[in-house]
Amino acid sequence: MNPRPTVAFSPYAVYSREEWARLRADTPMTLSDAELENLSGLTERVSTQEVVDVYLPLSRLLNFYIEAEQGLHHATERFLRKGNGKTPFIIGLAGSVAAGKSTTARVLQALLARWPSHPRVELVPTDGFLFENAVLEERGLMNRKGFPESYDLTKLLNFLAEVKSGKERVEAPVYSHLVYDVLPDQKHAIERPDIVIVEGLNVLQPAKLPKDGEAIPFVSDFFDFSIYIDAEEELVEEWYVERFLRLRQTAFRDPASYFHRYATLSEDEAHVTGLHIWRSINLVNLRDNILPTRQRADLILRKGADHAVETVALRKL
Repeated sequence: MNPRPTVAFSPYAVYSREEWARLRADTPMTLSDAELENLSGLTERVSTQEVVDVYLPLSRLLNFYIEAEQGLHHATERFLRKGNGKTPFIIGLAGSVAAGKSTTARVLQALLARWPSHPRVELVPTDGFLFENAVLEERGLMNRKGFPESYDLTKLLNFLAEVKSGKERVEAPVYSHLVYDVLPDQKHAIERPDIVIVEGLNVLQPAKLPKDGEAIPFVSDFFDFSIYIDAEEELVEEWYVERFLRLRQTAFRDPASYFHRYATLSEDEAHVTGLHIWRSINLVNLRDNILPTRQRADLILRKGADHAVETVALRKL
């Protein structure tokens, strides 16, 4: 086996939290404490300071990217002498289970929608593009839910292609974490958005390239900007188990919950069970499929304790 090559150059510029916070400039804080409470996750409370230091600078940067993309689109239309209408700016958001992707996505959605040039911001989790449980059961993939092979890639790619083409109305499937399955009778309608945030575990996963040059596109080919939420494995494990224990006291108690059987576990039993699920399934997925895509992101948010972002790595232009 050839040793890994040593490369002195990094494609990223890395900023400490303090350095990154200064890039906020005069971007106003547009979210109230009540809104932040609603945007917070089950085990992740988003503080005002976190938004001011991390997410306001990021929303400012993204606003620059979006406005530049809009300008490029208009210039291309003039060059081609035709108008194709509005094309949404698509942001991909990747990272491990329990790393805080959904919370980050909700905060960014709320902040970006406050900018006057792009008020229509949609959030689409890729959970809805999982195969239904009946299909996963038939293929022996229920214990690999969230792994690349558990997604209907064709459906996801067609959805992104329709969104990027500027189609008037596109429907995304809806997933229920309560019943742990796709809801076949529910759809999330996307109607001419300015921005679409696509959040999921494996959205930066590359496809295997065939030798004939006729490869289908990667999901990330449709992204205008991509973000990876990063943290040490030990921290993510701690967050996952903490979330499992919290769910045992809340959602799992609903008789309709797929995981209702865990509601009667003792504290110690629940801890052992959550740890086993993390290490036998989610940690494997992280190491084999998710973490290897980190360097494909345009921006990496590196978290420390309490979900606080400690460093930001931005890909150089």
